Amino acid sequence: MSDRPAILVVDDEIRSLEALRRILGEDFDVRIASDINAATSILENEWIQVILCDQRMPGASGIEFLQQVRARWPDVVRMIISGYTDAHDIINGINEAGIYQYITKPWHPDNLILTLTNAVNLYSLQRENELLAVEMRMAPSTASKLVLGRRSALKRDYDFDDGIIRSRSSPMNAVCDALKQVAPFDIPVVLMGASGTGKELAARALHYGSLRWNKPFVVENCGALPDQLLESELFGHKRGAFTGAVEDHVGLFERANGGTVFLDEIGEVSPAFQVKLLRVLQEGEIRPVGNGKTRKVDIRVVAATNRDLEEEVRQGRFRADLFYRLAGTVVRLPTLRDRLMDMEILASAVLESAQRKLGKQVPGISAEAMACLVNYAWPGNVRELQNEIQHMLVMGKEGEELGANLVSRHILIAAPGQAQEPGEDFTGLTGTLRDRVNEMELCIIRETLIRHRWNKSKTAEELGLSRVGLRGKLERFGLENVKPIPVRRIARSG
Repeated sequence: MSDRPAILVVDDEIRSLEALRRILGEDFDVRIASDINAATSILENEWIQVILCDQRMPGASGIEFLQQVRARWPDVVRMIISGYTDAHDIINGINEAGIYQYITKPWHPDNLILTLTNAVNLYSLQRENELLAVEMRMAPSTASKLVLGRRSALKRDYDFDDGIIRSRSSPMNAVCDALKQVAPFDIPVVLMGASGTGKELAARALHYGSLRWNKPFVVENCGALPDQLLESELFGHKRGAFTGAVEDHVGLFERANGGTVFLDEIGEVSPAFQVKLLRVLQEGEIRPVGNGKTRKVDIRVVAATNRDLEEEVRQGRFRADLFYRLAGTVVRLPTLRDRLMDMEILASAVLESAQRKLGKQVPGISAEAMACLVNYAWPGNVRELQNEIQHMLVMGKEGEELGANLVSRHILIAAPGQAQEPGEDFTGLTGTLRDRVNEMELCIIRETLIRHRWNKSKTAEELGLSRVGLRGKLERFGLENVKPIPVRRIARSG
């Protein structure tokens, strides 16, 4: 079967048929018929896209034949070719036979090919339109099933047992128990915890564990916008309400109707906006900026902050009535330094995610590197851990274990359980000058040894020491026969 468009030429003049087949044969798969019966037989047995029919035919006119074609094969594009330009014939052809084009003789080959090409394109567009119409009829149920399937997958991803990664002895277990307990009840929740402790993850777990799980979940960072833009973003606005409002805007509260709104950094909003938010929570309705009419909304609010909101209330920086509207219950999330027992399983999950994101595979994290990660206090919490493991993966070699030499220097030189900010130099040390100098020396030697994979010759060379001098310092600091802290190796790949 030819992959070129199929065209049927109908004409009782054999020379005209041959001429058309010769001219059109390079661009189209041409079928010819010298009478209506032969043409009908071809249409019944072959897939024809365009008919080019002479008007003056024995037994019936071209228009009469094309009327029959229109009734039986309505998708076929119908065209008349004639040496006669009777206006009555042209009008009848358009009205009764649905003629796409009326071509007069003599015709120019290039013009005829262009016209037929356009007719073929019209045929393709008609077929696509029919398919789209069928899809549209099926769309509501199909789309509904697709959305439901994706929401069910999200519900599984944020399940309290699988979505929030932790060990058996983790303080996060109590947090997850509290979240699981409160999730089904339609009350607002305040999540308190330092930046990077996973407050948004906890909010999503609350949403997908609630009866609203199959409705929208929307997020807004309240500390990132001034009052006017925050009000517009949450409650919407009318066109012309303020400079730059060129069209109506539906706010997040209205878009999330029936679902959950997560208000991150709620402690950063101004006192003026606190009043507006309180009114919305009390009345259960919003008023878009520039609109005099209110709209009812049904949402659950989950708020989060890295501040102690109860202390903020006591200091008069946060409205007590708003706090009690938001805090149906308060859940506090622990810092990463308070859950170092989770480091292995957490680092493993972070590494798997980074490998999928970056398309780079490694066997895992070495025990020595893991000991360095466990030793650090992580002021940036899980977000800082994600950044560090991604850095190690990028700097490491494909297919090789991530070693301690890839760990950032500020993590290596940090004293056990303390955080050393990038670029800082031992500002947290205490004690006498001699004690502080010894601590600095110990950290520098240990960090250099780790970077050089415990190669003492390279370490001595970098520090400007002889091997004997380095050995003496190692003995003094108890590093002569040091072994990496025995932490079980993580060796999971994505």
